[in-house]
Amino acid sequence: MKNEKLQIRNATPADVKAILDLTERVYSGMPPYPLDMIRGQINHYPQGHFVAELGDKIVGYSAAIRVPGAKALKPHNWKEITGGGYGTTHEADGDWLYGYEVCVDKDISGYRIGQRFYDARKKLAKYLRLRGIVFAGRLPNLKKKIKEVGTPENYIELVKNKKIKDPVLGFQLRNGFEVIGLIKDYLPLDEASMGYAAHMTWNNPEFHNEEEIVGRKVKGQKQRSTDGHVTSVRVATVQYGQRRIDSFDHFKKIVEYYIDIVSDYKSDFVLFPELFTLQLLSIDNEPVPPHIAIERMTEYTEPLKTFFRDMALKYNVNIIAGSHPTRSEGKIQNIAYVFLRDGSIHGQPKIHPTPNEKYWWNIEGGDKLSAIETDCGTIGVLICYDSEFPELTRHLVNQGIKILFVPFLTDERQGYFRVRYCTHARTIENQIYAVMSGSVGNLPNVQNIDIHYSQSCILTPCDFPFARDGIAADTTPNVETVAFADLRLDNLVEARNSGTVQNLKNRRHDLYSVVWHGPKE
Repeated sequence: MKNEKLQIRNATPADVKAILDLTERVYSGMPPYPLDMIRGQINHYPQGHFVAELGDKIVGYSAAIRVPGAKALKPHNWKEITGGGYGTTHEADGDWLYGYEVCVDKDISGYRIGQRFYDARKKLAKYLRLRGIVFAGRLPNLKKKIKEVGTPENYIELVKNKKIKDPVLGFQLRNGFEVIGLIKDYLPLDEASMGYAAHMTWNNPEFHNEEEIVGRKVKGQKQRSTDGHVTSVRVATVQYGQRRIDSFDHFKKIVEYYIDIVSDYKSDFVLFPELFTLQLLSIDNEPVPPHIAIERMTEYTEPLKTFFRDMALKYNVNIIAGSHPTRSEGKIQNIAYVFLRDGSIHGQPKIHPTPNEKYWWNIEGGDKLSAIETDCGTIGVLICYDSEFPELTRHLVNQGIKILFVPFLTDERQGYFRVRYCTHARTIENQIYAVMSGSVGNLPNVQNIDIHYSQSCILTPCDFPFARDGIAADTTPNVETVAFADLRLDNLVEARNSGTVQNLKNRRHDLYSVVWHGPKE
């Protein structure tokens, strides 16, 4: 191992599993981070997150976000300052770099990895011309020494005067950090520190004035993303016309026509409607009981996955292929498949089947909800009825999504507007974009899906950087067509940090949160 190369680099979503394994090794006495939380940390501020890689193994992880001094320099707790650990409290114009995690493999020594992480943070703070670095550091020997020292305050003074040793606080003091206070109940799970933390800062010697801070909005200038991500994405939504077909090849020919069109328009994403593949039931053109029909549809799952993967590669477009009934672990689920143009495939089950889906088709709900990493940023998918549950979108936003795709299936106007209004509400609550796609037309002899109502659209938050009425593009109701829009991701950054209202920034993490109780990935 001594001959292996050590590098400190920015963390990426591809490192999430390795970071989880590392934290499980390091924090054996505390609950490990969920995968979606680590994913959210990195997605919300890639510049502030580092890994130490020795050979091909992740042996260290460091997490930091930008926050204003008004938050970081007053008493707070870990949950409040980090958005429950997801890093959603990052502010692109924050004047302090806030460190909230450093962990190093206990089996690795002699590489000064902790020192390297602190150096990387200082380098970043100087590059961004920030005021400095602030964090709340553990006191791992406090519980052992409390009878001897009397109070936490006295403990810190004794460590500062080198009368007793603390491996964490001593290390931070040697690295030029100053103690500005003591925070009680910072992290109650940290029993060794008795929940206390040393409030510490490092002042950037190269800081001059606020107008030089990278990312700070000055004199009417537009705020832009500084993380190097794609800033503009072209999306397309297909309002798909249902009609009788005579073969699977016929279906593929229609779908490829649309994919060819959106590719010609250089779209990055195209969305198809929920369960639009049930058009395949019209091939036989005879009534079939719904529970038998849906069972038949599961036989198409693998051929459809092969077809859409080939289309994504052939036409160089990311395809959200509506949804399709799939048999999984002995039950049938309504799953949205995402086919990325690098050939990878992702599946997102519908969490809440409607009463009709349960009754007629025996559809069961899924229990996993994960953001999907693409070449154009992090996206999420919620199928139709799921958009009416705001907790689901917030869980995806915590993981870092900026675009939500909502394939839907509605048979009449009231059902459509339930989905439409709720999806638009999600864009405002979370300051994200949303793309909706539904079917139009009729399918005689196909029970429970014989009529359709749809007005597919591309929705935005309601604020000055966005389209009038929060609608980037929409379609004529019940007409087969395609709609396109260019979505500026940097406008979301601006709205979240300096918009007329700042829903994400103004959340009260001290009062409420969304906690996912589903199984681990």
